[in-house]
Amino acid sequence: MEHGTNMRSIGQDDFARRFSVRGANLMWLLGAGASNAAGLPTAHDLVVEFKRMLYLSQSGRSVQPGDIAEPAIRNRIEAHVESLGLPESGDPDEYAAYFEAAFPDEADRAQFIDGQLAGAKPSYGHMALASLMSAGLCRLVWTTNFDTLVADACAAIFETTGSLTTATLDAPGLARHAIAADRWPIEVKLHGDFRSHRLKNTRDELRGQDRELRSMLVDSSARFGLVVVGYSGRDDSVMSALEDGLAKEKPFPAGLFWLQRDGDAPAARVEELLNRAVDAGVDAALVEIESFDEVMRGLANLCDEVDEEVLSRFALDPWHWSPAPRSPGRGSWPVVRLNAVPVLEVPTHCRRVECEIGGTAEVREAAKDASVVAVRSRVGVLAFGSNVEVRRAFDPFGVTEFDLHALDAGSQTERGLLHDALRAALIRAGGLAAVPDNRRALVPAEPRDPCWNPLRKIVKTLGGELGTDDEIRWHEGISTRLEWSQDRLWLVFNPRTVFEGVTDDNKAMAADFARERTVRRYNRELNGLLDFWSRFLGEAQEDLRAFGIGDGVDAAFRIGSTTAFSRRAFT
Repeated sequence: MEHGTNMRSIGQDDFARRFSVRGANLMWLLGAGASNAAGLPTAHDLVVEFKRMLYLSQSGRSVQPGDIAEPAIRNRIEAHVESLGLPESGDPDEYAAYFEAAFPDEADRAQFIDGQLAGAKPSYGHMALASLMSAGLCRLVWTTNFDTLVADACAAIFETTGSLTTATLDAPGLARHAIAADRWPIEVKLHGDFRSHRLKNTRDELRGQDRELRSMLVDSSARFGLVVVGYSGRDDSVMSALEDGLAKEKPFPAGLFWLQRDGDAPAARVEELLNRAVDAGVDAALVEIESFDEVMRGLANLCDEVDEEVLSRFALDPWHWSPAPRSPGRGSWPVVRLNAVPVLEVPTHCRRVECEIGGTAEVREAAKDASVVAVRSRVGVLAFGSNVEVRRAFDPFGVTEFDLHALDAGSQTERGLLHDALRAALIRAGGLAAVPDNRRALVPAEPRDPCWNPLRKIVKTLGGELGTDDEIRWHEGISTRLEWSQDRLWLVFNPRTVFEGVTDDNKAMAADFARERTVRRYNRELNGLLDFWSRFLGEAQEDLRAFGIGDGVDAAFRIGSTTAFSRRAFT
């Protein structure tokens, strides 16, 4: 998918293969989104809390954290903070400005951050990153985060606290000496450490990024490529450093890969950076991912150098496919209910075509006008569809082989093909529809159909328009993906608000609307959504095939309706 004039978008599997041979020459930049997987608040979460605190302290009224999603209360709070002359929602300075307004004193800011980080433990993604460090596939990590999650993960994987060099604003020279001496692995905290006396989290502090650390980031851009994950690109000091790095003679020699959650639009400045990188000859691309944990799992699985036995000690507990377990004591909610249902039957073979064609993007472009689902793999083009349609799609590229291929659902590429085929089968079964430019989203095809009444009872409204000219269309729907776990294929579905017509000018409005619709979905509402969607997907059993054809290779599925559960995060 093309997001900008020159900006390329590649799949998570494509990125993983590139990383498997370039890992040692790629440095990382971690933002708050990478720590969110460990349960820490994002910048948006903190902005909401800062606004609430300012309103409470200045108006004398009481508002509980959960009440801020109520439109009347939210409007009251927004009106109050707007009267203070602070940035509007979505402004790049929003986080820093509200942090400074709520806590003008540096010591208070440090104390607040300390409280936010209390009890945080590394997620699977941090453990996988530390395993890549141990294997020599990740040498240098830059981060805007204050937490110690990378260091904690390294201590667990290396079984010592002495292997990782962590440099903060208090000792920038430590980073320069370590990098010059190739004393890997190294973590550099661009905005400080929560124990540091030099935290940088207000406007003046962020804009005045430590000159020495910034210089090191710029210089390193001529030596390494860069992977960015969990970072929005709204911080002027860091973005300026990346832009200056791009001005080097041969910048980011191993590539520049910006990992963004699937469905989220990149900030305008990120698009501009990637476009400029492409123009400069850098292998630069936006990589759409499901989550930090998921992309790191894919990298660890593909890299032979990673000690899987060591990493497995920190892997997630097996998913339990059973009726909902009940938590002890009062209440009746599952300990952890996962948004996944088992795929009970899956195709075992697909069509294999050998021809002169490029990557998956070119394959999908060739297949879109034919009744074909296809991806590019190392063994050729893999496809489902009638023989006539498959040949119509790929004959222009000089077909030299046309046979069958045994599918491996554990392969990320082949799992992508199965996902696209299952999505086509669900649409064909009736009730669901696709939306433009979103391969993972499904929405009600006819919202007025009585089958959607149970969903409407939970979420009230299934769709509508936003903006003064109704330029954005929104739907209540789901995003989907297939995941291989515990020797079983699972359909993972995420209830969400799906948009059409989002642009740089209106994406902040769409993001605010989505947050307001989902922030009030606590245990009862989420459990109801999982019940509805798992039953809906599991009941779509009759003739659940991608094409319903008599010749060629079709894709037939059967889905269970009982979700998976897990009781603990780590063993």
